[in-house]
Amino acid sequence: MSEPKPPTPTPGDTYKGWLFKWTNYIKGYQRRWFVLSNGLLSYYRSQAEMGHTCRGTINLATANIAVEDSCNFVISNGGAQTYHLKASTEVERQRWITALELAKAKAVHMQAESDDSGDECPAAPPSSGQGGGCRNLEIQSTLRTLGSKVEDLNTCNDLIVKHGSALQRSLSELEALRVSGDVGDKMKQVTERATLFRITSNAMINACRDFLSLAQSHSKRWQKALHSERDQRIRLEETLEQLAKQHNHLERAFRGATVLPSSFSNPALGNKGGVSGKGDASDEDDDNEFFDAMEDPAEFITVPADPKYHRRSGSNASGFSCETGMDDQSVNFDELSLASNPESPQTLELEPVRQRRTRIPDKPNYYLNLWSIMKNCIGKELSKIPMPVNFNEPLSMLQRLSEDLEYYELLDKAAKCQSSLEQMCYVAAFTVSSYSTTVHRTGKPFNPLLGETFELDRLKDCGYRSLCEQVSHHPPAAAHHALSEKGWTLRQEITLASKFRGKYLSIMPLGSIQCLFDKSENHYSWKKVTTTVHNIIVGKLWIDQSGEIDVVNHKTGDRCHLKFAPYSYFSRDVPRKVTGVVTDKDGKAHYVLSGTWDEKMEFSRIMQSSKGENGTEGKQRTVYQTLKAKEIWKKNPLPEGAENMYFFSSLALTLNESEEGVAPTDSRRRPDQRMMEDGRWDEANAEKQKLEEKQRIVRREREREFVKAASTPEEADGVETGTEASEVSDETDTEDSPPLTPVASPYGPSHVPFQSAHPDNYQAMWFDKFDDPASGETLHVYKGGYWEAKEQGSWDMCPEIF
Repeated sequence: MSEPKPPTPTPGDTYKGWLFKWTNYIKGYQRRWFVLSNGLLSYYRSQAEMGHTCRGTINLATANIAVEDSCNFVISNGGAQTYHLKASTEVERQRWITALELAKAKAVHMQAESDDSGDECPAAPPSSGQGGGCRNLEIQSTLRTLGSKVEDLNTCNDLIVKHGSALQRSLSELEALRVSGDVGDKMKQVTERATLFRITSNAMINACRDFLSLAQSHSKRWQKALHSERDQRIRLEETLEQLAKQHNHLERAFRGATVLPSSFSNPALGNKGGVSGKGDASDEDDDNEFFDAMEDPAEFITVPADPKYHRRSGSNASGFSCETGMDDQSVNFDELSLASNPESPQTLELEPVRQRRTRIPDKPNYYLNLWSIMKNCIGKELSKIPMPVNFNEPLSMLQRLSEDLEYYELLDKAAKCQSSLEQMCYVAAFTVSSYSTTVHRTGKPFNPLLGETFELDRLKDCGYRSLCEQVSHHPPAAAHHALSEKGWTLRQEITLASKFRGKYLSIMPLGSIQCLFDKSENHYSWKKVTTTVHNIIVGKLWIDQSGEIDVVNHKTGDRCHLKFAPYSYFSRDVPRKVTGVVTDKDGKAHYVLSGTWDEKMEFSRIMQSSKGENGTEGKQRTVYQTLKAKEIWKKNPLPEGAENMYFFSSLALTLNESEEGVAPTDSRRRPDQRMMEDGRWDEANAEKQKLEEKQRIVRREREREFVKAASTPEEADGVETGTEASEVSDETDTEDSPPLTPVASPYGPSHVPFQSAHPDNYQAMWFDKFDDPASGETLHVYKGGYWEAKEQGSWDMCPEIF
């Protein structure tokens, strides 16, 4: 039989036990003896130290308690002290969390009572039941006293009304009397009634004073009790939220029934998973300091506008108004939805569109042993370690770029806008929508081979078609061009830079994205934000987007500043929040956008703006009076069973579907990617290594030809020697090797990967370099010829890369 579970600690109990405490990256977690007593959590190296040496103490009254995963939790008091702790089991961690929460609630209550100078319960700390009974008796006694005072006020009020009426009658009779002997009697009567009225009024005033004094003496105590109850409610809500997350996690774990290596379940041997690398000043590592990211304060506040603005713009169905002030020229949402609705009368006349697949083979639940990968790489260069497809998803980076067109309807609507500011709102929403597919996509896309292409022809069913090509290998760069019948063109060139931070990986996309509209000739450009992959070493992978984007209209000078807030456990804001403001060339704000990059975006028109109070960092925040917010974009739901299909969207499921007539360099024809999609991962790994070796051979030959063409006859003898050096360097040129520039090495700035001395004279097949005069940037732009070659079925000019 299993041993009985110890009872959950109650307030006032002393709770003791062993926990693993994070010290530093060298020592990792160390076993420590923790003691919880009287609202204080102290720890020692062993039980023998309890009598003489305390290693650290934290006051729970001002501390935050956060649960990170099944066994880890964090206790922090605002920056001065932070304990990253790990229990041996999830049950033991829950016992500690319960004890800590109860001790914290009691410590907060005792601190509130010690600050109050009013009546107190007996000085000795009572138990939970006794303290609650004392408070109830005290409140009932106070309420009875206040009730009696109210009754006195009612009695005095009745007497004042009665004597006031009698005094008024006497004064009226006195005015009606003529001078006679009865005047003296009447005057005496009036004086008596006036005296009674004054006495009653004084009693009323005294009763009011007593009531006011009593209410004031207890108001401070009641306010503190209200704040305490409110804080306790917030903590309970946070606890319920955490329990809901744990419940969801357990459900997924039960369905998946995955098996982890034994080293991951051993807290003494495991790495620091789910915990930021952060120690406290009282522990063994005093030289290293780690700081949590501070949450940026909001730059602006939105409030509802005056109702007169709603009446004035009520005829505008879309919530927008054009710059000319004519509401009937604004874009109507109903018309736009009719134009893009597949059931509209216009589309019924078109030929039937192709039925595309809605499922791919389920992802195999292969066990990945990291040691089996690393043991064969001992003594080798870091860049020479081949990465298996186990970390990938069966799509290439070119196909991931094409996924930006998931919500192409936003650009279709933007093309119909009469106002550049309205158009900016749709372009900004399209910018945010491109991140919605990444929230659950933790798999790495295949790095494209040099010269690899991918076409996405949706001309018949969606009105656009796009082409991507890998135009450079070092650094890896991909060019993308999309053209729509609705009057817009999208082009982009993306180069990825990454930085490994120990626990997470930051991916910084370099290059720009441009969108051009034929009718208005507006030219927009923007860049992507940083993508962060958390829990690289241990724990469940999750992705966050953070940074700022400036969408600029180079023709009009309009600008939209979007801010992607980084995720913070302690933030009370909505996770994955995005905010933005659309301004004209003079800096005047016209629209506010808000929402999340994984769910939806809303916009609202600004009617009036003013400067508000200073924020937490002294920055003056702007207050915008806006109309009611309207939804401009909403994420499409994932298909059924997406969790077993790499969390692909409906569009992503169709990207690797086989099609006739595509170029021989298309990603759909890549064999290792096709094998991975079919679940043959061992064959995919072997094929992947063959393709990488083939790419290295082609690159060496290309460099050899370039050097020979550039060398003089006298230098011809040195060509072979230089080529041999190039071959040595190219041994590390695997598909998954880190880019030589501008990626930072994880070993610090002093460790720079070896770079080849020979230039690469590769010329892209379908794209040419172009200096854009509007944005001042250089990027690869589609030069034409691909779709004509597809119509003719002539692909003789394409290289054989697969």
